[in-house]
This record gives sequence, structure tokens and C-alpha cells, in this order.
Amino acid sequence: MIEIMVVLSWIAILTLGVMLYALSRQIGVLHERIKPVGALSIGKALQVGESAPFFRESSLTGGMASIGGESVDGRATLVFFMSSTCPVCKILLPVLKKMGEQESEWLRLVFSSDGHEVEHREVIAAHDLHDYPYLLSAEIGMTYQISKLPYGVLIAADGHVAAHGLINNREHIESLFEAYNASQKEVAHAEQVAG
Repeated sequence: MIEIMVVLSWIAILTLGVMLYALSRQIGVLHERIKPVGALSIGKALQVGESAPFFRESSLTGGMASIGGESVDGRATLVFFMSSTCPVCKILLPVLKKMGEQESEWLRLVFSSDGHEVEHREVIAAHDLHDYPYLLSAEIGMTYQISKLPYGVLIAADGHVAAHGLINNREHIESLFEAYNASQKEVAHAEQVAG
């Protein structure tokens, strides 16, 4: 009787082992099928393909800067909405600067926030953002309906919103670039069909 119980226990253990192996393989297959999630779009008023609201403001880093509207230099604009007290924003600043330098042929980087000017001047100095427009305007964030930070809006050279979303890491920034590239291919294809 005891031998039968031991044999049945071993059969049950082996069956569970086989089932666990099959389940782990299935989880691996599912991981391969699921694409990485890009930047989460949460803005309700902002729609891809629509004209981006135009603003021309004085920059904390000097001169005037504009977002929205047709680009003078033919480059797209990434507007990075941030806060001087946001730790994730500060972590992303070196990543954004590096990507801005690497993609400078087609991309212009603009920082936007609101709050106290002194705090933002400290952020500019601490992270060496002197080469980038830095707009301090609550109106821009309200018009673009930015409710969570950090948030990015990628505006194509012709002034329409190409992509937007919540940004928490480098992959989210890259997903905005991928969405932009896809939209540019669609525009080029539509022009080719029309022409």
C-alpha cells in the first residue's frame, strides 16, 4: 500500500513538473509576441495629425522661442514638459540632451514648464541646458492639456502633432520618434499617390 502511494506521489510530481515546464515555455512565447509599450498618450485635446497650438515666448536661456506652426529650419520639435521638482524629469535630462545632439539634423529640443523662475534657472544651471529653449508658461501646459509629467509632444516641421505621450524612460522617447517616422512615411506615401 505504501509503495503504491509513493509511486502515485512520484507520478503527480513528474506531471506537475511537465506542466510547469509547458507553462514556462508558454509565458516565454507570450513575452516574444508582446511588443514594448511606447509612451502613454493621455492628452484629450491633443490629437495626432492636428495643428499644434502656436506659442512664441521668451526663453529663460535667452531670446525668443516658438513651438507649433511651421518650422523655419525644417526640423521637428520635441517639447518636453517637466517640473523643477520632478525627479524622473531630472533623470531624463541627460538622455534628452544626448538624443537631441544625436538627432539634431531633424530634431529641435524645447523644454517647457511653469512655476518659479528661480527654481528653473537652477535646473538650467545644474543640467547645462543653456543651449536649449526653456519656456516658462502655465498657458502652454494648459493649452496642450498636460496633466502628468514628464510629457513629450513631438511636432512635425509642418506644425502638426506627430506624436505625444507620457515619458518615463529612453524607450518612451524612442517610441515618439518611431511614431514620428511612421507618420512621415504616411505623408510621403500620400504625396506620392497624389502626385
